[in-house]
Amino acid sequence: MTDPELRAAIAAFPWFHTIELRPGIATPGAKSAAVIAAEAEALLGPLDLSGRSVLDIGAWNGAFSFEAKRRGAARVVASDSYTWRHPDYRGRETIELARRELGLAIELLDEDVMRLNRKEHGAHDVILLLGVFYHLINPIAPLMRIRAMASEVLVIETHLDAAELDRPAMIFYPGATLANDPTNWWGPNPLLLHELLREIGFARVLYRDHPLYGRRRGMVHAFRTEAPAIARPGGHQGWYDLARPEERARLAAAAKGT
Repeated sequence: MTDPELRAAIAAFPWFHTIELRPGIATPGAKSAAVIAAEAEALLGPLDLSGRSVLDIGAWNGAFSFEAKRRGAARVVASDSYTWRHPDYRGRETIELARRELGLAIELLDEDVMRLNRKEHGAHDVILLLGVFYHLINPIAPLMRIRAMASEVLVIETHLDAAELDRPAMIFYPGATLANDPTNWWGPNPLLLHELLREIGFARVLYRDHPLYGRRRGMVHAFRTEAPAIARPGGHQGWYDLARPEERARLAAAAKGT
């Protein structure tokens, strides 16, 4: 495919992720390359993906699936259903185009997050759940199934709300209350994410604010063991371990700007 042909192919689709497919040729995603790079470093930088398997739930155009492969993952499965089947997004066609052009060996799994389970879809060392949690009207049931699929760590990035509260809480958005989007249902606070993930079986849960958007969005690493081998030494500096009272106090102080 020539450069003009590639540009024409890119222009035929809507894009959410900005992905450089060739030098000087990138998809015109609503999420910029700078935002994706900052998120990828914050989410994946503290983890050693070498030789590990990764399941990217809600992969859409595949930016984070490709990034996991570049960072040494032995196997990457990109999974989606809503954006891949939706006629306005055509996500399956976009990730196939990007995969073909980048030459990265990632697998595609067309499955609804509500149906993912270990028996049918297996286990993975790392599961990415990025920009998905708040779109689930019933997030707890799929989280429990995902926990059973995560051998080492579940990585979450999500919209937040009620961060000023000193107890676990989650705000419900009826209709299209949040961002005029009827698929946005929940705004958890960091304590809610910590306590919920601990309750469903994760041994250690670490939280950090979004590197660009602060506490409007947050990131979580939920580990299956207390001393995870996948965590790089020193990689979680600046993250909060909310099992510790002093860390909760530090989080609360940061929320108040003190």
